[in-house]
Amino acid sequence: MSKTILYARVSTADQTLSHQRAQAEAAGFTIDTVVADHGVSGVTTRLADRPEGKRLYDMLRRGDVLVVRWVDRLGRNYQDVTDTIRHFMRQGVVIRTVINNMTFDGATTDPMQEAVRDALIAFMAAMAQAQAEATKAAQRAGIEAAKGDGDRYRGKKPSYDRAAFTTVQDMLSAGAGASEIARTAGVSRQTVLRIREDPAKAEAALARWGM
Repeated sequence: MSKTILYARVSTADQTLSHQRAQAEAAGFTIDTVVADHGVSGVTTRLADRPEGKRLYDMLRRGDVLVVRWVDRLGRNYQDVTDTIRHFMRQGVVIRTVINNMTFDGATTDPMQEAVRDALIAFMAAMAQAQAEATKAAQRAGIEAAKGDGDRYRGKKPSYDRAAFTTVQDMLSAGAGASEIARTAGVSRQTVLRIREDPAKAEAALARWGM
């Protein structure tokens, strides 16, 4: 009997497992099993080298559905993400994302459909790597800005927390609209636009408030 398995990577205190599962269920997924890695960097560690990632490889069977918040959960960079998706497709596993409800499977034998699917996989993986690099740059800039400000003036407390900031960043990289992102992240549309306009400044505000 096929199963629907949610794989989550919990890298910060705000990216809770319950929050990620709730997002998946709100998107219409019925989750049978949750597999989660805690405190593991998605930027430096391949899925196959993560403790629970290894278990995921052993668990998945033909016909199973693997649900992830976004494709960046499946690898550390472009090559890793594409290799992971193609490996699971060869095993008969269907990969689906919570953000934008993307579906990747290896069932099709039509060469044109295969070409479109593979191009989409490559595009999504490239966007995931670009977003990861942009996020790291924003974090560095935010930390430096917070150091420069010191304790003199923290400014107004941000109307978003780390989890909302991460959700906004992920969905922006997936090409989602501001209104949709605002609903999902639980923030105002103006907040989404401010984060999109200057992610380093948004990161700095979180850093100044220790969020």
